[in-house]
Amino acid sequence: MTIPERHSFGHVRSSTPVERIVLRAGGVSAEVLTYGATLMSLRVPDREGRVDDIVLGFDDLQGYLDHRMFFGASVGRVANRIAGGRFTLDGRDYQLAQNEGETTLHGGPDGFDRRNWAVSELGDCSVTLEMVSHAGDQGFPGALTARAIYALRETSAGPCLSLSYEAETDAPTLVSMTNHSFFALAGLSALPDRPRSALEYRLKVPAARYLTVDEQLIPTGVAPVGASPFDFREGRQPLTAMRSGALEGYDHCLCLDSGEIELHDPTSGRLMRMSTNLPGLQVYTGNFLDGSVPSKGGYAARKHDAICLEPQIWPDAINMPQSWGAQSPVLRPGEVRRAEMSFTFGIR
Repeated sequence: MTIPERHSFGHVRSSTPVERIVLRAGGVSAEVLTYGATLMSLRVPDREGRVDDIVLGFDDLQGYLDHRMFFGASVGRVANRIAGGRFTLDGRDYQLAQNEGETTLHGGPDGFDRRNWAVSELGDCSVTLEMVSHAGDQGFPGALTARAIYALRETSAGPCLSLSYEAETDAPTLVSMTNHSFFALAGLSALPDRPRSALEYRLKVPAARYLTVDEQLIPTGVAPVGASPFDFREGRQPLTAMRSGALEGYDHCLCLDSGEIELHDPTSGRLMRMSTNLPGLQVYTGNFLDGSVPSKGGYAARKHDAICLEPQIWPDAINMPQSWGAQSPVLRPGEVRRAEMSFTFGIR
């Protein structure tokens, strides 16, 4: 058994310690923070055997405290957007805290990414983090116990980082958790010489439909991908849509037909195969990164330097017509909500 390393990473609110947990297996290492149950670092070799970090983040805790960039963060209670910060559950109307105009984004202004989770268990190359969200937190009903379980394993397909979210409640509520890692398969050390390199990656997603959105990025309907920039079924580079002028960037949810996704950087050779049990995948190309916030190594990430692949229940699902076929984000007492995702690494 390989027990993860535990290191101090500073304090929040002057006295509460934050820890950095290090997992190692198969030539890959992952560093997880208790603050935000955050994936801080993920070091993976390229085709030449050079190991580099492939997720955006900060070198110290202050960066995470000062800048809510969602780098590697666990987001909840509900990932993505809830229109107007409002919903109705069991005949009762709820108003949530809003943090993007009138919208509630990623759980509200004090979402799970802003909490310091507790280490509840250390296992073989794994760590379980836990937190409790009280009834009324950000306006959501019910007290919620949430867990994030990170595990790094060497498998026959390659090194695999798995992440499972679990949640239980004492009253009906909403839950849709995900991870908000910004993947830079080029490697962070290559970004100064490869700006906007995420647009060069080849992304393959088994999704014949996607969610159309309005100016506030609230879903307005379900549409076939057809021959649009949202058709990733055979694999495509986001760059093709940028060159055509069809899009300035992606921040859209693809409706998954199956949970097997692939991301490949032809230059470094790094290949990431992602699996999930969730019905949607938010593809976000870092459109709001503007180079104003120094992160790891002092480099300030810019637009399209990295890509987020966020598996989730469809955004604003609680407010969708039933005819759209969205999975419900409602969780009731006695149930356990599980959101699973894994990332297996190789070379091509």
